[in-house]
Amino acid sequence: MAGRENGNLPKRLKRSIGQIGPVRLLATVLLLALGLYVARFNYSIPLVSDVESVLYDLRFYRTADAVLQQDDRIVLITYDDQTLRALGKRSPLDRHMLAQALATIDAMNPRAIGIDILFDQPQAEDEELLRTFRAMHTPTWLAFAQASSNDQIDLEQEQFLRDFIRRAGAGPVRAASIRIGADNDGYMRRWPRDRAGLPPLLANAMTRDHPEFARYARSIDYRIPGTAENDEVPVFTNLPIQFVAQMGDALRPMIEGRYVLIGGNIHDLDEFNTPITRFTTSQLYPNGRTMKGLEIHAQMLAQQLDGRTPTEIPGWVLWAAAVVFVAVGALTSAFELRGWRLILALTLQLALVVWLPFQLQAMRIDTINLPAVGWTVGWLFAFVGVGAAARAVGSEQRRFAQSALGKYLPSDVALEIMRDPDRISLHGEQTQIYALFTDLEGFTKLSHAITPATLSRLLNRYLDLMSDIVLKHGGTLDKFVGDALVTFWGAPIARPDDADRALRAGMEMYRCGEEFRRTAGDDVPPIGVTRVGLHRGEAVVGNFGGEGRIQYTALGDAMNCAARLESANKALKTTMLVSDEAKRETTLDVFRPMGRIVLSGRATPVEVWEPVPDMDPALRGQLNDFWRAFDDGDAAALARLEEIAAAHKEDAALQYFVYRIREVGSGGHFVLGSK
Repeated sequence: MAGRENGNLPKRLKRSIGQIGPVRLLATVLLLALGLYVARFNYSIPLVSDVESVLYDLRFYRTADAVLQQDDRIVLITYDDQTLRALGKRSPLDRHMLAQALATIDAMNPRAIGIDILFDQPQAEDEELLRTFRAMHTPTWLAFAQASSNDQIDLEQEQFLRDFIRRAGAGPVRAASIRIGADNDGYMRRWPRDRAGLPPLLANAMTRDHPEFARYARSIDYRIPGTAENDEVPVFTNLPIQFVAQMGDALRPMIEGRYVLIGGNIHDLDEFNTPITRFTTSQLYPNGRTMKGLEIHAQMLAQQLDGRTPTEIPGWVLWAAAVVFVAVGALTSAFELRGWRLILALTLQLALVVWLPFQLQAMRIDTINLPAVGWTVGWLFAFVGVGAAARAVGSEQRRFAQSALGKYLPSDVALEIMRDPDRISLHGEQTQIYALFTDLEGFTKLSHAITPATLSRLLNRYLDLMSDIVLKHGGTLDKFVGDALVTFWGAPIARPDDADRALRAGMEMYRCGEEFRRTAGDDVPPIGVTRVGLHRGEAVVGNFGGEGRIQYTALGDAMNCAARLESANKALKTTMLVSDEAKRETTLDVFRPMGRIVLSGRATPVEVWEPVPDMDPALRGQLNDFWRAFDDGDAAALARLEEIAAAHKEDAALQYFVYRIREVGSGGHFVLGSK
């Protein structure tokens, strides 16, 4: 069984693809491809990349290390706004004070000095500063920039800068690049690579203990200010440059053996956005959500000294994740989940896409290129694309199912079943139904007298006519047995007027059968009448046959009784027999009595009626009244019935009715086959 099902999978897949249609299939494939592209390369897509950057900044800020003690390896010495006010000079920065500070610092034996100040134009203090550089013993790195890569200087300024560094001498003073580049949104997140034609990056130049950083180009692992005893703790010590000149050797404990970075801490100059300043509320960044370029160099130097290189996510892992999220979106949509199941699936997937990037960042895995938004957008494209395709397949399947159900159920019932499939679930339900059987007299004999092709044509036409009548009146087609139809009303959906619907259907089926006889064709032997039996009773209705092969049907005494009523028409010379249980539920006044009979195979008498809508209502009323009177013991009523029968000798059913009640007497019943 399993092997057969597996073998059918390609066929079902092919059928489903066919139901999607070529245009929608192409659109689905394109959406999946687009979703995969976004899930992998979202950083190259406008807007999406901007949101991705903000989320990275949030992840980084929430998981970054907060310092509780200042870094004792690095000290910043800065020109601040107070320094400029005291000197009465803003730009270029005063080189006389710098020369004094450098001489003092050099005497305190720092590990290295980095100067983030461009000497790109002449000043009166140049010779003093150059003499200081030539006399220094500490490895010192002077800021360098190219006119082509930094719009703050032009070619003439670059030429002066090169010459100034050359004049500083061939001793411990060398050039270092201060080129740091922000992302497209202006935020400093990535470590700049050493570039050909430029000296080494300042942080790389000041220490050679970690040469791998010469090739490192991933995230800058910023540390954020912490809080100790309710006071904020700056990451680095920051000394105004005038303090160095004034206090001299008193600052030795803060400089000796440390890396010294000298630069500006001036309002509105050399400021950069960073992941931590986007969200911080620290008072240590009074100029707003920015960080000075000098501190960024210090952060990179500290990261290099610590050897902190967050683990890079391999490209194949990002590809695999993109495929997984797109596949999950497609499967979630394809399964067409509803209600709480859909809410649960969406909640779990959303929780994963939110939690996973934060967890990876907390594990010191570099998520700067992690496409969290891309995963979500890719998932959405797949969900929408496959959802549209699934709806197309589902719509086609529902149309087919509705069409198939429509062959056995009325259209409104079929629609209701499509909305609520549990109406025809696999368990049987005991209920009251109106069972109706029809049969075409002499069909077996007819089938031997005509060709198979003619038989097929006639039978299909006859069954189509009969089926249409049943469905038109809201009935359910149970099955065909040769030329016989097994139908019922009251399930899977019951209506208040099911009795009238079933009765009208039975009468119309008889009339349609008569028309079918007359129009069958001259080459067809005479066709018998259509006989009908209708009964109301209990039956078990549902799908039977198991999961693999099922049939919606009704089982029980109601079905058996209706079948025997149909068969009794031949003996009673009637065309349609209705049990008293069914007649009592109708609102139609079309019946005449056919007495009380015992059906074949049963012991309990059944009161039966024949619908005769074309008979004079007054005559029907007389027949009903006289039979009731006779049944209650009025012998004179029988005489009146015999008079009516004598006046309608062409009515064989009426003649036989009077004969039967005369034979069995008042309150009696006639056993079929006894005479």
